[in-house]
Amino acid sequence: MDTFSTKNLAMQAQKKLLSKMASKAVASAFIDDTSSEVLDELYRVTKEFTRNRKEAQKIVKNLIKIVMKLGVLYRNGQFRPEELALMERLRKKVRHLAMTAVSFHQIDFTFDRRVMATGLAECRDLLHQAVNTHLTGKSHARINHVFNHFADPEFLTALYGPTEPYRTHLRGICDGLNKMLEDHSL
Repeated sequence: MDTFSTKNLAMQAQKKLLSKMASKAVASAFIDDTSSEVLDELYRVTKEFTRNRKEAQKIVKNLIKIVMKLGVLYRNGQFRPEELALMERLRKKVRHLAMTAVSFHQIDFTFDRRVMATGLAECRDLLHQAVNTHLTGKSHARINHVFNHFADPEFLTALYGPTEPYRTHLRGICDGLNKMLEDHSL
């Protein structure tokens, strides 16, 4: 039986195209203003923490690629029911983690880096399970790269620390997350 499918070919082309074009200009066509502001703050705080502009760009670019590929897979109905259940668990976990991040910011002396790091690791693992058969090893490496950076205890400690410019970046991230939570876009 011939396994050629134009639908699969078109989806593979979309994923490939998105991976080559993941820039701020392209992302703005797919991502709303609030999400874009959060991504900008994540870039700035990552650049500050790593002291490496290229690494910060790579992390945020990988994050954008992951989100865009998930959108392509979802819009094209590629997820099986069990994968959709994993994606729903992931969505709920991300929403809960965003509420936790905002709460840690708003209430002094409540930050626990283990809670954030563990939550991010759980999100990473759920994502890997949900997209296991849909994405390449390179995409799975991108997922690890993004989540390992943001779950790094040293990064989280700096982000939630009392010093500038981290406090300003955290405020921008949490303001955006809070808005996304209120709009139910997260």
